[in-house]
Amino acid sequence: MPIFTTIPQDDFVAAIHTLAAQLRADADWTPDFIIGIGRGGLVPAVFLSHAIGLPTLSVDYSSQVEDFADQPLVKLAARTQSGERLLFLDDINDSGRTITHLRTALAAAGAVPGAIRFATLIDNLSSAERIDYTARTIDRRDTKDWFVFPWEAVAPATTIEHDAAEVPDRIA
Repeated sequence: MPIFTTIPQDDFVAAIHTLAAQLRADADWTPDFIIGIGRGGLVPAVFLSHAIGLPTLSVDYSSQVEDFADQPLVKLAARTQSGERLLFLDDINDSGRTITHLRTALAAAGAVPGAIRFATLIDNLSSAERIDYTARTIDRRDTKDWFVFPWEAVAPATTIEHDAAEVPDRIA
């Protein structure tokens, strides 16, 4: 049985402020857009957008609908060729699968190296991918909790249990 750990709204907002502070402190790199990675990164992207005053765009990778997943990545990669910098934001870097897919697709579309960075609310140290900014670090070798973010807390318990069961090795 997985351990469901609810992230309170106040903790979520504090994480957004932590990310905003990290971005402000990075004098060498400032994004032009925050890209929310659907589904888990959409709400954090809007909050971070308000916290640092940058516009938000989105990529809905979780839907697996090409028009909203891979095709926007081609357009975003082209934006980097004109000098824009993009910060992709997701709720958690767990296995690294999403970030691997995005990095691969962006590179294949000609994204300029260094113009794209990644941030998450929670970063798993044993993930296959490294990110640039995070509010909290865990190690899935030790932490098996399934984190329930504020926007997920409105889902029925069966839905949350189903989502957790999709990748049992993360929480076993």
